[in-house]
Amino acid sequence: MYERIGALILAAGKGTRMKSDAPKVLKTLLGEPMLWYGQQALHALCGARVLTVVGHRADMVAAAFPQLAERFVLQAEQRGTGHALMAAMPRLAQEGHEYVLVVNGDAPLVTPESLAAFLDAALAAASDVAFVSIELPEPGAYGRVVRQGETVRIVEAKDYDASRDGPATGEINAGVYLLRLAAIAPLLSQLGNDNKSGEYYITDLVGLAQAAGGKVLAVNRGDDPAYLGINSPAELVAAEECLRRRIVAGLLDAGVLVRAADSVRVGPRASVAPGVELCGPLELYGATTVAAGAILRSHNVLIDAAIGENVTVQSFCHLENARVARGAQVGPYARLRPGAVLEEDARVGNFVEMKKSTLGKGAKASHLTYLGDAEVGAGSNIGAGTITCNYDGAHKHKTVIGEGAFIGSNSALVAPVTIGARALVGAGSVITSDVPEGALALGRGRQVTKPRN
Repeated sequence: MYERIGALILAAGKGTRMKSDAPKVLKTLLGEPMLWYGQQALHALCGARVLTVVGHRADMVAAAFPQLAERFVLQAEQRGTGHALMAAMPRLAQEGHEYVLVVNGDAPLVTPESLAAFLDAALAAASDVAFVSIELPEPGAYGRVVRQGETVRIVEAKDYDASRDGPATGEINAGVYLLRLAAIAPLLSQLGNDNKSGEYYITDLVGLAQAAGGKVLAVNRGDDPAYLGINSPAELVAAEECLRRRIVAGLLDAGVLVRAADSVRVGPRASVAPGVELCGPLELYGATTVAAGAILRSHNVLIDAAIGENVTVQSFCHLENARVARGAQVGPYARLRPGAVLEEDARVGNFVEMKKSTLGKGAKASHLTYLGDAEVGAGSNIGAGTITCNYDGAHKHKTVIGEGAFIGSNSALVAPVTIGARALVGAGSVITSDVPEGALALGRGRQVTKPRN
């Protein structure tokens, strides 16, 4: 439906009110960069026809979105939104779009649905220049929309003077435009920077287009929060809360039981199946997936984790890039670091840490254990206080524990080492050599008992 339309995201600015040298568009909301949200909304409508103008710390933006680097346009000097459009025009002309949809990169609340409503109105009116206006109780730093008869203008907040420009309508410019390229290309050379910021503004195209006899349309979207931009830490936190509520409401509608919903934070890429129980406070970020029947108790943080069916994650656990298979149990107070895998019905208990390790089907590490670079066979039992000594000061080494093995409490397994299937390691042992299948291994000093006096 929108094949004639290319898209342009303006993401070159520094965002001085964020009080950070990092690009504003890389500030995160629910674990995702601000720019990611705009990219998703525009790709839903325009597919691969999305260009992004970058400038301030462009190297950082490219590093955060390496898959999009070929679709970046550099604005070497950041001299305003109009200047950004000028920088992108050669690429837009080369790609042959009839229209370009322009969106600010600091608008993470924008949705494909809200943009589609704007596009439909603008296309139906055959506009040369169309923009979104919204109504706010306090206009703040947004440009004012001024109407005089059939004429409509946008005056930037810094430059607005009611005695000169006339009364504002209560509408403000949301920073979303649909521009017919054939109509606005001749006007770009007429943009000036005689204003308090000394910048070239896209908003001036509204007046220039009308003066040239073009058709201009302001599409009023009322108080729709989808178009709100972010200029300060306070606005970022407020937008993040809007996103959080939107996502949680969607989960509830889909059949997810969300307890203490006001303290549950779920990122936009996370996937939670109907029938899951989430208990706040809780945080799910990245590409985390939670399958049906799982229960996630309170005070857990999951990042890019995969949780299988009927898994229970008890309170106060941290899982990152970990996989937990059907029926397994985690925690409380467990930490699963990248590469940790629990197979079906395995169990990790309190104060257990795993890194790049697999706990086989039905195996247990119930408490006070570190498993690093380890492979634990099905049905094995890892006693309290056991550690795999995987680092020799220069390299990491692997520990292999066979099926049905029993590792006594307070044991240290010095890698590289293999414990055979059904082997038994006595409590308090330091194991430095391989243990055959079914063998008993003891590696500790002899107890000496003497009279106290």
